[in-house]
Order: sequence, then structure tokens, then C-alpha cells
Amino acid sequence: MKISTKGRYALRFMIDLAVNSGSFVALKDTAARQGISKKYLEQIVPLLNKSGMLITNRGYQGGYKLARKPEEYTIGDILRITEGSLAPVSCLDGEVNLCERQDGCPTLDLWKGLYKAITDYLDSVTVQDLVDRYYNLGTNEYYI
Repeated sequence: MKISTKGRYALRFMIDLAVNSGSFVALKDTAARQGISKKYLEQIVPLLNKSGMLITNRGYQGGYKLARKPEEYTIGDILRITEGSLAPVSCLDGEVNLCERQDGCPTLDLWKGLYKAITDYLDSVTVQDLVDRYYNLGTNEYYI
């Protein structure tokens, strides 16, 4: 599994909002701080906004804020919004495994275990954890 640029940039955007949580944050400001194209962020924001992760404010001093506290957002939630399924194989993508070979598949348990490890880990890390890491690094820049 490889996390796309969209997923990585969404995490950087959410961390930036958490770090700059005093007021609404303009997209152009986040783009400048993060070295991300504003146009690219404009493609990511609707995904996060539609899922209820953001509060938006238009007009003068408009921008974006987190809808909840940073500790209430897991990295798994954000990546599922931007990446879709985190399943390592297609047969684990849906609620029900529709693979005709599942009963005799010697690798199915391997993929299930990997999927569980991925989701358990990503669901155990929050945006607040990454904000804390940012402050512990003692720098004004962070990379994902």
C-alpha cells in the first residue's frame, strides 16, 4: 500500500489547521506554509469538508477550521476519506468478501492480518499526536 500525495497533503493540511487553530485559516496561507499548490489543496478540501471534518467561513477573514478537537481525528479516518479503502488487497475492500476463492485461499488470513495491523495503527494515531510531534521537533516546518 502506498499513500498518495492527496493523502499526505490532507494530513499536512489538517495538522496546519490544528497548529493555527486560533481563527479561520486561509487556504493560501496553508499552501504557502506547507509548500503545497493552492489548486491542489482546493481539490482536497471538498473531500474533508463533505465528511464534516471542517468548518468553513467565506469572505473577509474567511477560511477553514477543524470541526472538532485535533484529538478526535484519527489518521485512519483522514486517509479513508482521501485514499478510499486502506485494504492491502481488493477482496477486503468491501463489507463482504465476494471473492470466489476465499474458502480455499491460503493467503487470505495473511491479508486480513496486515489489514488489521494497518487500520489498528492508523486509527490509534490522532492529529493531536502529530501536532505534539511537531512541537517536540522544535521546528516551524514538518514533513509527511
